[in-house]
Amino acid sequence: MMTANISRRDLASIIDHTLLDPAADRAALKRLCEQAEECSFGHVCVNPRNVAPARQLLAGSGVGVCSVVGFPLGATLPEVKALEARKVAAAGADEVDMVMDIGSLVDGEDAKVREDIAGVVNASGITTKVILETGRLNDQQKRRACTLAMEAGAHFVKTCTGFGPGGATVEDIRLMRSVVGARLGVKASGGIRTFEAAIAMIDAGATRIGSSSGPAIMDGWKR
Repeated sequence: MMTANISRRDLASIIDHTLLDPAADRAALKRLCEQAEECSFGHVCVNPRNVAPARQLLAGSGVGVCSVVGFPLGATLPEVKALEARKVAAAGADEVDMVMDIGSLVDGEDAKVREDIAGVVNASGITTKVILETGRLNDQQKRRACTLAMEAGAHFVKTCTGFGPGGATVEDIRLMRSVVGARLGVKASGGIRTFEAAIAMIDAGATRIGSSSGPAIMDGWKR
């Protein structure tokens, strides 16, 4: 398990530097990509409309591009999520963060949740992270969601969109890691703004950090 002794390179490599404000303009996207390249972040995470320009801005940098699918509610029809996933992959995304069908999970319709996730995994053909929106779920539901993500072929489970109630917690990361073991990655996202908060998530089992405060996290590493 990684600790506060994590190297700068290793920390930067697991940060998804994030810009999901729907009103973000091209200047904001350019700043995001410049920061990501300067800090050597693993990925930027952007809305679908910004995938192609982000890929162009980051050409040759080694920074990947992640996009979101069914964001931020997860209530989109499965066929639409699959199409969106296919489109963002074609535009240059190498990872997708999809919002799970939260309502179907709460209703106990596990087959629908599983099929919704599998549709995105199969349509995109790239690394797929499943956003649980943990602030809307109890612990039993979080465990079921993690299990369904594994069964559907996802590569990561992720805490939050940042647009729902609550944010990432150490307790949720531990719970998610306890379910998926070493089979899936765990992404902590939602309210992580400091080096100390990022390290707490990593020590709890997170293998990826999603944050719009990537440079601030790296400044904390320097201190």
